Amino acid sequence: MDLSPEKVRQILIYVFVLVVSVAFHEFGHALMADRLGDDTPRRQGRVTLNPLAHADPIGTLLLPLISAGMGVGGFGWGRPVQWNPARIDRKHRMSTARILVAIAGPLMNIVLAVLVTAVHALLQWKGVVPKYGRVAQILDFAVYTNFILFFFNLIPAPPLDGGHVAEGLTPYKHRATFENYARFGPFILMAVVLIPQLAQIFIVPAIWCGSHLSHLFGL
Repeated sequence: MDLSPEKVRQILIYVFVLVVSVAFHEFGHALMADRLGDDTPRRQGRVTLNPLAHADPIGTLLLPLISAGMGVGGFGWGRPVQWNPARIDRKHRMSTARILVAIAGPLMNIVLAVLVTAVHALLQWKGVVPKYGRVAQILDFAVYTNFILFFFNLIPAPPLDGGHVAEGLTPYKHRATFENYARFGPFILMAVVLIPQLAQIFIVPAIWCGSHLSHLFGL
């Protein structure tokens, strides 16, 4: 395993970007549940952008460190936000609330990608960041990471957010069929992560969106 100073620097940058991105993602879930009337996330201290409130020791730190050190990339996850659909206000149907809470996480990754790109454009315009320097590479990496998290989490396979959205959209008369399908969700998830051809499902659109967002901001 190559653990040169440059490699260690790359690993730490990767983990830092992932930790911040996961914090935004989980904050989105917590904020939406809170706005819908369930105070469970707020009582548990999850309505915050503090990464420590959302980090999972294995999924956010250990696994990304190991995978990055081995040069195989990989993905991480945060500590799931706990919320109670039965506590939402009466203005929203439970199925609608499930969809809104599920989609809020990936949408926060889009928000972060746009914010990072805007800051990048501003710093470059002010001459603070060279166009092809190390800082520019880190900012670009953060943007692509968040688009990958967005598309990856929208895959309609439980326990991903896309699986929860699919469940919320499934008519009640077909819920039993969906539950049978949901049992295979983890296997679908493993296949998408481990098979390079399937991974293109979320990598290709992430690269396309990142590139077009950069062009939009003149980068």
